[in-house]
Amino acid sequence: MAGRRGDSAAAPLLENKAAPASASEAEAGGGYHHHNNNYYYYVDGCPGCAVDRRKAASPGIPYANFIYVWIVTLCTALPISSLFPFLYFMIRDLNVAERTEDIGFYAGFVGASFMFGRCLTSTAWGIAADRIGRKPVVVFGISSVVVFNTLFGLSVNYWMAIATRFLLGALNGLLGPIKAYAIEVCRPEHEALALSLVSTAWGIGLIIGPALGGYLALPAENFPAIFSPDSVFGRFPYFLPCLCTSVFAAAVLVSCIWMPETLHRHKVHESTSQDVEKVQESGIRKKKSLFRNWPLMSSIIVYCIFSFHDMAYTEVFSLWAESDKKYGGLSLSSEDVGQVLAVTGASLLVYQLFLYPRINKVLGPIKSSRIAAILCIPILFAYPYMTYISEPGLSIILNIASAIKNNLAVTIITGTFILQNNAVPQDQRGAANGLSMTGMSFFKALAPAGAGIVFSWAQKRQHAFFFPGDQMVFFLLNVVELVGLILTFKPFLAVPERCDSR
Repeated sequence: MAGRRGDSAAAPLLENKAAPASASEAEAGGGYHHHNNNYYYYVDGCPGCAVDRRKAASPGIPYANFIYVWIVTLCTALPISSLFPFLYFMIRDLNVAERTEDIGFYAGFVGASFMFGRCLTSTAWGIAADRIGRKPVVVFGISSVVVFNTLFGLSVNYWMAIATRFLLGALNGLLGPIKAYAIEVCRPEHEALALSLVSTAWGIGLIIGPALGGYLALPAENFPAIFSPDSVFGRFPYFLPCLCTSVFAAAVLVSCIWMPETLHRHKVHESTSQDVEKVQESGIRKKKSLFRNWPLMSSIIVYCIFSFHDMAYTEVFSLWAESDKKYGGLSLSSEDVGQVLAVTGASLLVYQLFLYPRINKVLGPIKSSRIAAILCIPILFAYPYMTYISEPGLSIILNIASAIKNNLAVTIITGTFILQNNAVPQDQRGAANGLSMTGMSFFKALAPAGAGIVFSWAQKRQHAFFFPGDQMVFFLLNVVELVGLILTFKPFLAVPERCDSR
């Protein structure tokens, strides 16, 4: 929706009370356009105005632009968690851990390095997206995925793995700008679907990534008829899943040539200064500090807590499933874990495209997030007891539990996306999402390291009285989930004016 923005001003939306003096003035000059009893002011050559004009003329869903939202989000999500199924074996092969029980400790820091890098730069990428546009930041971010994700697959020692993951995170500023872009390419009635696409692609990327990692790691061992031990994939056994993600990112990078920019790049036309004053007098508020915007900040804090939980769960799930049954795990292979995550990814696609928009329409983002958090708690308590179940019952129960848990998690994250993006005007949306990404990345940097340390510690206390072994890990995950749930209630969480208060 159009609104005043100063030097990067959006075309002001002039409703009846701020309309031009006459119809002839509106039609003749200044770029006015009449639509549905409202006057819109567009500037020729401004990419943001071109997008706004298309939105005003076409009330339908912008499928082409939503495809960009989908593939760019998928591109940034795939590298984040694709390493988790093989990270346990990668740390083992890099010979950095002295004991088997210490593998989780070292694995946690590799997982954390990506988020630590992104924490340092996300706000800067958000500000850049507000100044130079969404598209340049997206293109640069995808390019970093192509380069540094490939190099991570070629890591020959522990510190190279840490460094490439850190740079991949620091130079990948995709998620904040693409959330702003998703809101800007569609009409208000389609915003829930737009942000649902972001969280769907994000959730599916966090599932398909590990599935690719599980299926394609160690190809010379798993597919000896195709990959020779002397080939590049034999010498670098974790390169193939990284290469597949990088090839997909390269294809997305090429497709971004046709991606439309949504940022307005013009000053307000002089002839509209009186109209702009009328618009301001009619109640449009001046830009305020993001840190004083409590609806935004409270939703970001809730988002960070649940993101911490989701990242810790993602790492713990793979480590727990692959660890030996004598340590309370399931003794699954990386391929088995990949298969579970592939099924979960398929369920996410169906849920987010067909079920979540209806749930959000009935319950609203806040109530649906609360219900999802409540349902997650008993599911997590049940995980440690799966080690006592034999096949084929184990596979069935594990697939169902994983699908439900991840769908509930995506419900919560999508709800916080909606709250955040409705709490700020367009010219602050990139910076707001960048700030959100900074906080989330900091918490997600702590999560893998913390989860790895706790998991390694828990495996050494198999006979403890209070929550022995992996029961302690899932108990602590539930504590974090409960804290997030409590923060979704008043007086902590403030609801944006544009958002349904349910």
